[in-house]
This record gives sequence, structure tokens and C-alpha cells, in this order.
Amino acid sequence: MYKIYIKDTLLVLIDSKDLKKTKSTLGNELVTKYAGKKKYLLNFIDKAEKDTKCNCIIIHAEDLKMLWKDFKSLFKIVKAAGGLVLNKKKEGLLIYRRGFWDMPKGKMEKGEKKMVAAVREVEEETGATDLFIEGKLATTYHTYKYKINKRVLKKTYWYLMHTNVKNLQPQAEEDIELAEWRDLDKFLANKDLEVHENIRELVSYYVNAVRV
Repeated sequence: MYKIYIKDTLLVLIDSKDLKKTKSTLGNELVTKYAGKKKYLLNFIDKAEKDTKCNCIIIHAEDLKMLWKDFKSLFKIVKAAGGLVLNKKKEGLLIYRRGFWDMPKGKMEKGEKKMVAAVREVEEETGATDLFIEGKLATTYHTYKYKINKRVLKKTYWYLMHTNVKNLQPQAEEDIELAEWRDLDKFLANKDLEVHENIRELVSYYVNAVRV
């Protein structure tokens, strides 16, 4: 199964035999079978980009590998890395950029290792140093347009990190206005905050499945 966020719509690609075991709790979902034509996929990508009423689109196929291959062929693939950084109080490091709360991440440089890129991006975007990586947290996918009809599928490798550094410095040249330590339970509970859904899901995964 692959989960991709297109704006705030969740697109799920899944093997047909696993469809009955998968239940969405988002409501207002659309379920369809892949007909084997890439133009068919583009119709649902367009719908996710334009239709804010559809929370979840589930596309299933008997050959999930083929579906995933066809889907990826419609995008330029960009790999990125970032971190969910915690301090001594178990508060999370969040940034505010272009009207949304986010977590520090960025594109990997050519030949760069994933963990090296994750630490570098966190340091550059927030000023946090002395970062210790506890382990891999998750891998996420989201899309965006960079030209007319040109789309990017960004694959981001996330790591769980720790630091004792208190002072932060948001990277202004990357349009980051704030870098703050936040109580993650309160962050998730505040539905008024503008947060990309893939970030909200990632924080929720840590709070409910990883945190001890």
C-alpha cells in the first residue's frame, strides 16, 4: 500500500486483495479500480488537486507494482529528508512557513546519505545543533506542481531526533518565520492550526504509536 498526499487529499494505492481490510476513517472517500491507463490516473490526480470536498481517493489494482510504477511515471521524483526533533521535555520542533506549520526537511543533495541530509536540513532550517538520531520514523509522499502540468512526487525520509539545544534560529531565506518547541498533544488537539495533513498524520503516528 502507498499513501500519497495531494494537497490535503489522501490518495491510497492498494492491492485489490487487501481492499476489504482497509477502512478509511476520513469520510467522503472515493474507491475505484485501476483500468491500466495512465490518463485514468491523471483524472484522479486532477480531482485531488481541485476538489477540496473529497478527503480520500482509494485506487486498487490486481498488480500493485504496475499501478505504483505507472503512478510514479507521471511525476518528477524528488527525495528529501527531515526530522521530528524532541527536547528534554519531549516537545517537538515545529516551523511556520508560508502560512502552514511544518517540520524541518529538505531536498537531499546528490550522493548525500539520508541521515546526513536530515541532520543538515534540521540544522539549516532551525539552527538546532547537537542532534542525535534515535532511529527512522517514517517515509511520506506528497505532490506539488512546479510548472503548468509539471508535477513533483516528493519522497521524504523522516528520522526521530533529540537535542538539548534551546535557542533556535529560523532560516529566513527559506521563508521560515518561526521555529518553536511545541507540546505535541496540544498541537494535535488544536484544529484551528493550519497544518499540512501529512505532517499532522506523522505527528499523530509518533504520539500514538511510537512515543513511550
